[in-house]
Amino acid sequence: MKVGCFSLIDPFTPLEHQLAQIQDMGFKYADVTDNHTGASLLGTIDMTASVSLDSNPADIKAAYSKYGLEITSVCCHANLLDPPAPFRYGTTEIMKGIYMANALGVRDVITTEGHMQTDWSKNLSEKERIFAFAEKLYEPARLAEALGVRILIEPHGIISDDIAALGGVLDKLGNVSSVGVNLDTGNCWLGGTDPVEMAKAFKDQIGHIHWKDMPADMESERGKSYGCGMGSIAIGDGVVDIEGVIAVLGDSVEYTTLEVAGTGALLASYEYLKHHGAE
Repeated sequence: MKVGCFSLIDPFTPLEHQLAQIQDMGFKYADVTDNHTGASLLGTIDMTASVSLDSNPADIKAAYSKYGLEITSVCCHANLLDPPAPFRYGTTEIMKGIYMANALGVRDVITTEGHMQTDWSKNLSEKERIFAFAEKLYEPARLAEALGVRILIEPHGIISDDIAALGGVLDKLGNVSSVGVNLDTGNCWLGGTDPVEMAKAFKDQIGHIHWKDMPADMESERGKSYGCGMGSIAIGDGVVDIEGVIAVLGDSVEYTTLEVAGTGALLASYEYLKHHGAE
């Protein structure tokens, strides 16, 4: 199991700054964490690590290679339950991410349904939400299959945090090989699901892991909050059964990513995973 780092360590700094930090901490792997379409105002003044999906993939690959880093995934976290709109990250952006991953030689594009932003989505039944989720991934799944890329759904919302509902999305898509699961240990726990049980349920479909642990004082938020960008503590210091997940998945997952805030907690998490056989 290989352990990488998310590429948003310091806010309001450019991508190369993030990559230099990741290299300095001893990581060999990193993801493309944030991206957008078109141009970015903050990007023109080097105040964001967001990558344009319309950029030349060779430039992105060169930037990571400069710091000795292998790209493990392209993150395309979307909003898939609200109605499509030009200002919502959705099917179009995921498909651009698939093209980018293919050009980068990266297998996995990670997405999710995200937080509901409209009354329309909040009033849908679970069955309707499963349909909306799957419908927006239908064409991306076909494109991923054609290009040898895999879409991985991350627990990060009311459907993907639930084992049965996430299974419903996969079923609706035909359980195709181009769609799998990215297990996020912290998000899954926060959404009210046991990450060990999710690991067991989707063991053959989990292609990547986002490592997070959660503090005990977040217990009251379980089942009420869906997803967080990063963990606030080192893994192994909280209430998530990280060892249980490792025991289930073992060496079946090649690439994983730490999503932990703070250099000290990041390095402690890295050492924890190396102690359990990761590199």
